[in-house]
Amino acid sequence: MISWIQNTFQKHFRILFFVLLAVVIVAFVFTIGAAPGIGQAGDRVRAREFFDANLGNADDQERIFGDASLSVFLQAGYPALEEEQLQTYALQRYAGLHLANQLNLPVPTTEQLGAFIRDLGAFAGQEGTFDPAAYTRFRDSLATNPEISEGDVSRVIADDFRYRALTRLLGGPGHVLDTDVRRQIAQADSTWTINVATLDYAAYAPTIEPLDAVLQTYFDENSFRYELAPQVAVRYINFPATDYLDKINLTEAEVRALYDANPTRFPKPAASDAPQLNFATSETDAEADYAAVRPQVEATLRVDRARRLAASAASDLTVVLFDSQLSRDAIPGWVAARNLELRSAPPFPRNAVPGIFGDSPQIGGEAFRLGPDRAFSDALQTPTGAVILFWEETLPARIPNFVEVRDRVLADYVAAEKRTRFLAVGRELTASLDNRISAGTAFADAITAVSEVAGLAAATAAHGPFTRISPPEDLAPTALGVLDRLSVGQVSEVLLSGDTAYLVHVAAQQVPDLSTDNLRYVEIRDRMATFTSSQSANATLNALVEAELAKSAPALN
Repeated sequence: MISWIQNTFQKHFRILFFVLLAVVIVAFVFTIGAAPGIGQAGDRVRAREFFDANLGNADDQERIFGDASLSVFLQAGYPALEEEQLQTYALQRYAGLHLANQLNLPVPTTEQLGAFIRDLGAFAGQEGTFDPAAYTRFRDSLATNPEISEGDVSRVIADDFRYRALTRLLGGPGHVLDTDVRRQIAQADSTWTINVATLDYAAYAPTIEPLDAVLQTYFDENSFRYELAPQVAVRYINFPATDYLDKINLTEAEVRALYDANPTRFPKPAASDAPQLNFATSETDAEADYAAVRPQVEATLRVDRARRLAASAASDLTVVLFDSQLSRDAIPGWVAARNLELRSAPPFPRNAVPGIFGDSPQIGGEAFRLGPDRAFSDALQTPTGAVILFWEETLPARIPNFVEVRDRVLADYVAAEKRTRFLAVGRELTASLDNRISAGTAFADAITAVSEVAGLAAATAAHGPFTRISPPEDLAPTALGVLDRLSVGQVSEVLLSGDTAYLVHVAAQQVPDLSTDNLRYVEIRDRMATFTSSQSANATLNALVEAELAKSAPALN
């Protein structure tokens, strides 16, 4: 499968490789609207100059990012980039075209443009080569496309030609060492035959009973792992939806409207364990389905309406609170005078909101916005109604006492000690295996013998011959990744992955032709040179974009 994907992309999407390459390497990711002054916020958006464009202007944004989107489609034949990748490519492309204008790079000739078009993925047929029929269909589709004209396509293609010329100029020929090329070929094309033994790490259970003094030392050496996150202590007024259920009056039309809009939300109860078809085949069936779930629909609607009333009551109270301009000390008496209950919640970190608030991340964020200058929150919805939070105290991050986290420390120590002991056993296994294999014992027989001595259950499997580009489907990636470090006849150290451990034995390796006149050598060298050139061009364009954006970035206070 991997080999098929590689061959397909090499054959069909050569241009796309260069585009994706420039995007993947880039370290700078720009998101529309993430930076102040960029986005569509009407007249309040400040101008943000980007060369001869204004990123705060909707028309300029549409031109820059629309051209980039069309560019990617033409080169790949489909929208190949995700939103953030496309935004990055759009800015780099625009910066590159601006630089191309400054350098007076020529527009393509008719012959150059024709050759460039024949290499675009949008006009490729099934074999990955230019298909006149695909080209004609695309041009015909423009006649009925109100968003893109033939002039837009011609302009973007011509700009892409100049942009590619610029990236080649910036990147240069791409310097590659012969040793790097040979290493790449050896890794990709070598043929391997290996034996893999799997050991059940989960079943390995040595007796580990450390004294508290040992645990205390372990805790002292790793105390940073047990740091407690900042916590906030709040009190709250609860507005349960159940208090408002008797205020809800529903009509039959409202209940039926909810069901009709969400029929899959209310599946008909199954009469037996047999599979049920949850769709109606006639008007009579539909009425019967509705009748079967009507109580559930009504209860759901009633609770939803009650939650809205609870949220509304909480919101009204926050308005009165704000207008009252109360001090923190006066709030409890003010709440009691209105026959409301101010309850206390246990301190909690941002990402572990108590269940009384429905484990809501929103409530965690709002709670941490509270402080001496913001004594209470807005009305916040919960699964059971609404609440208003009142700040009591924010507790900073701290290292707990050993006693507070002893159970965690014990579990961590046991896990670490188990791993240490297992790896020590593994080193003994590897040494024994090396000796037995050197003496002529088959790997499967050797692993059986040494694993029994160690008290471990082992299973073996042979794989190969295969290349790393097309590995066996049942070969663990952990075993595949160690091959570069092994020679023929060697056995790896124990490799842990989850609850399984692996030992890899290289039975045979066939190294491909590494001579410089080999066609494969030339292919890999050229590909690596293109990669190196793209890195260099991308670094230059990335620096150009960052420098230009910095000119109009809002000042930090």
